[in-house]
Amino acid sequence: MDFVIITGMSGAGKSRALDILEDIGFYCVDNMPPQLISRIADLSVVAGGALSRVAVVTDMRGGNMFYGLFHEMDALQEEGFSYKLLFLDASDSELIRRYKETRRRHPLADSVEGGLAVQIAAERKALEEARRRADYLIDTTDLSPSDLRERLRGFFLSDVPGGMLISVMSFGFKHSLPPEADLVFDVRCLPNPFYVPSLKEHTGLEKPVRDYVMNAPESHELLQKLKDLVGFLVPLYQKEGKTQLTIAVGCTGGKHRSVTFALYLYEFLADQGLSVSLSHRDIEK
Repeated sequence: MDFVIITGMSGAGKSRALDILEDIGFYCVDNMPPQLISRIADLSVVAGGALSRVAVVTDMRGGNMFYGLFHEMDALQEEGFSYKLLFLDASDSELIRRYKETRRRHPLADSVEGGLAVQIAAERKALEEARRRADYLIDTTDLSPSDLRERLRGFFLSDVPGGMLISVMSFGFKHSLPPEADLVFDVRCLPNPFYVPSLKEHTGLEKPVRDYVMNAPESHELLQKLKDLVGFLVPLYQKEGKTQLTIAVGCTGGKHRSVTFALYLYEFLADQGLSVSLSHRDIEK
């Protein structure tokens, strides 16, 4: 069975993630005290096929009860019960923006003196161990609802060769590094279609842009070297037991060169039968 524990920063999208998992067939419980997780797990086993996919959210809304999460996780492991921990995160500035937009109170508002930024910092510190122990980490700072849906569908609707899911993404350095990336490749050294008037407003999803990028001999050489490196590293990560690998390819704006290379790396990995998804974080910016 699939048993998923969801936690993370308040405002990072846990409720939305739970809705997505419910849509793909999970039995979902929100705001679950950690001390009851083992009971839900036991019920899932007793129910058999009726509860074959379960997802629960537990977070700082539970106050001091939340700190029992790690004891519960260790107890589940000792009992041989298999689960995955999904952690949702976002940048402090984005969390502040979302709270101002929704006008909701932070769950630590009554226990931590100071403004919203202080409460977010306290929550982040309290969640350090959960973030470290997570099997899946999603940073939603620049993630659209549809991108989040595809990421979760990729995690939980795929047969995973070697037990690892690979996410390939393009991004623009001027829009910040993607914090969830395990490997970051910089392709700003290649010819830039941005300076070609007929290509400037197009993207690496279009053949003329890809042809321009790959017309340079150094582009072919770099792509081959990246394929060789990724092809060497993936089996090592699988052997080590890594369940999620995020490969980020960046150029200046995230529209042309990075999109081109991300697409080729995605095709390279997919051709090997690996479970891989593709996203372009900054292509619409």
